Amino acid sequence: MGQRIPTEPELTELTGTGRNTVREGVQALVHAGMLERRQGSGTYVIATSEVGGTLAKYFADAEERDILELRQALDTTAAGLAARRRDDTDIANLRRLLAERSNRTWNEPDPVAIAADVELHRAIVVASHNAVYLEFYDSLLPIIEQVIHARTSRSDDAYDTEHAELVQAVIDGDADKAMQATRCFLATLIGQYPDR
Repeated sequence: MGQRIPTEPELTELTGTGRNTVREGVQALVHAGMLERRQGSGTYVIATSEVGGTLAKYFADAEERDILELRQALDTTAAGLAARRRDDTDIANLRRLLAERSNRTWNEPDPVAIAADVELHRAIVVASHNAVYLEFYDSLLPIIEQVIHARTSRSDDAYDTEHAELVQAVIDGDADKAMQATRCFLATLIGQYPDR
């Protein structure tokens, strides 16, 4: 997810197929919503299945508040599952990603800080060891990144503390606390939008 694929000439050389075949294959994956062409930057993986691509297209025009409300349901359950199912590899990964996230400044939109935040939340979903949750979450990643980018002004110590509490609850195996921490920081973000 999010990785740039080789250029068409590189793919032609790697696969030993004709350039037209490669171009058609890439175009089919773009049309399926699995790849995205970015002018001047290349082609990137945005979904690992057609289901993910379809969901990514559907959510692309969603309201930020709607995405945060969906994330609140998804992330809360995933945090509870992660606290019950995490293993030593997950724990090490969560600690590393929390440290990376904590070392970033949030005064202005920073692509590296946003990526660190997204990776931390994705790692919690990975630690849930639920492939369906992960596929669904991965389909949301582009829009999650957009929402985080729009909300980077919330960078106070309380926000960092909430993330640290969430990760610690998952590491400690405390599902209730992990779920509460997730609900808390997402409710704060949702509260920044007017109620309907």
